[in-house]
Amino acid sequence: MSRMIFLLEEPSMKEFLESFLPRAIPDLNFLCVWHEGKRDLEKSIPRKLRGWKEPGAHFVIVRDNDGAPCKRVKAKLVKLCKQGGRPTTLVRIACQELESWYLGEPDALAAAFGDDKLRDLAVKARYRDPDAVARPSDEMQRLVPQFQKIDAARRMGAALTVSGSASRSHSFQVFLASVRQLAESTDFA
Repeated sequence: MSRMIFLLEEPSMKEFLESFLPRAIPDLNFLCVWHEGKRDLEKSIPRKLRGWKEPGAHFVIVRDNDGAPCKRVKAKLVKLCKQGGRPTTLVRIACQELESWYLGEPDALAAAFGDDKLRDLAVKARYRDPDAVARPSDEMQRLVPQFQKIDAARRMGAALTVSGSASRSHSFQVFLASVRQLAESTDFA
């Protein structure tokens, strides 16, 4: 049996995936390993990929781009995967931050935080492309005063639609489609 190993930048992505993935891809055998930020993640990628001896392990790396060019960030991570001896590792970038994925589905955001006014984000030009919002975590703090990264990750992992089709975040749609494709191509149950 195979297992999908997610190497993540921070604990909020872990909380999000542990809440979202069991709903989106039932029976997926996965493990989330979070790091203390981008530098810690990047430093550990070659070492973890080289040293992980579990048969059937398939790796997925997820990192925010935080305003950096997505293609450059991804190229750097792909290079680290090659250094770790696992060039087929799936690398996905959350543009700009995980919170962009939340802004991409205002109905789920409103449901998660019990505030129907958040549904109005769908018609505001500023939020039409959530992946282009420069500091989505700051926007979340402004829109939801009680916002805390870990709590929001759990709430939104439970609230986002599992199809991904309701999301206006292209990076979320690509992430979900890629993980589903990997899960379908291998026995992760």
